[in-house]
Amino acid sequence: MKVLLIYPKSRVELIGWGDLGAIAEPLALEYLAAGAKQDGHSVQVLDLRLHPDELDSTLQDFVPDIVGVTGYSMHVRRNLALCEHIKERLPHCWTVVGGHHATLLPEDFFVPSIDFVVSGEGVRPFRTLLQILSGAESQKSIPGVWARRDGNFLFGGDPPSFDIDEIVPPDRLVTERDRNAYFIDWMQPIALMRTTVGCPYRCSFCSLWKIMDGVYHMRDIHQVVDELSTIREEFVFMVDDEPFINGRRMMELAKAIRAAHIQKRYFSYCRIDTLLRQPELIQTWREIGLERLFLGIEGISTKELGDYNKRLQIAQVEAGLDVARQLGVAVFAQFIVSPDYDRRDFQRLIRFVEHHKINYPSFTILTPLPGTKGLTTFDHITERQPNGRPNWDLYDLQSPVTKTKLPRTEFVKEYQNLRQVFAGSYTVHRERLRPTPALQA
Repeated sequence: MKVLLIYPKSRVELIGWGDLGAIAEPLALEYLAAGAKQDGHSVQVLDLRLHPDELDSTLQDFVPDIVGVTGYSMHVRRNLALCEHIKERLPHCWTVVGGHHATLLPEDFFVPSIDFVVSGEGVRPFRTLLQILSGAESQKSIPGVWARRDGNFLFGGDPPSFDIDEIVPPDRLVTERDRNAYFIDWMQPIALMRTTVGCPYRCSFCSLWKIMDGVYHMRDIHQVVDELSTIREEFVFMVDDEPFINGRRMMELAKAIRAAHIQKRYFSYCRIDTLLRQPELIQTWREIGLERLFLGIEGISTKELGDYNKRLQIAQVEAGLDVARQLGVAVFAQFIVSPDYDRRDFQRLIRFVEHHKINYPSFTILTPLPGTKGLTTFDHITERQPNGRPNWDLYDLQSPVTKTKLPRTEFVKEYQNLRQVFAGSYTVHRERLRPTPALQA
């Protein structure tokens, strides 16, 4: 079968990346492509963030049998429009939607222009779906997949248990023409890689842990090293929810990378308490190329940290920033701005960032994402579509979608000012840390 996988272009592509910007490779689609190609299917990937005008020409030239789209909540309406357009151009083409939002709120895709909705890990269900549609299998229902039959969507049941090492490594050849364009601020070109899937923590603003039911899956170290050795990019962003939780494993991985003589420049997520608990581990990774840590600080008061269920104290946050500085690791710090912020709160946040000399502060607005049970819920949403559903276009974490303490226009102004205050420092540090010509060569 001919399979077209699409990553959509949303209204706003930057989620909390300050003024630096980021368009990273569609790793989820590369995993899907690898599975499909292993079964003999022909696969193309179309990244509409980079090629917004190529949908029709791709449909005409490739003529896919099935089109798969993925995305987050901010992509919902765009993906609905994409599938409707695809059905108009190719009425007999099957359409399937997967990803974060489809897993948590599949009902948003129960429309005539969509044939299948995949909930949860998608590689195995998608491979099974392709086998059935190609006639290689006669199975009628697929675990983990909603299928449209006679106008209704029926669920195929819970998917089988997840084994991370059974998943075929991502096929990066399907994004060959775009690889030089993928970047995270000055880190370009950059590749994405997973060494683990899932998260054992329960932060109230986050629903990522629900995708894997709170289970933390760790890949075989040798498989990680083998995949890493095939990545041509110098920069690698480890997109694990938190890769350093198991210190012994990550120390073994660092030693294996060193033994394989792999030289990369790494960017990774890390919790403050993980950094404090095992600075020697971060130091070892620093020695093999770790340059930046994405620290989810989120709150700058005891109340905020408690509300977000971060299981941290302010003293730990401050100590963690000091440790990162001592290790020579740059900090990309994530902060959440509550809709309850007033002008004093905005100023307090600015002073915190300046006092701790955080080079890369990043800000998002507290948003009731699907699957979360934090301070804000769906009942608090003020920005809605005519059908009553949330206005998913605004779910970019940069737009208030609930009632704000300040008048909405004043809140937006203060938030924009917050970002603008640090815009200059982004540019300074981007230029200071930009790769030298020798490293780029």
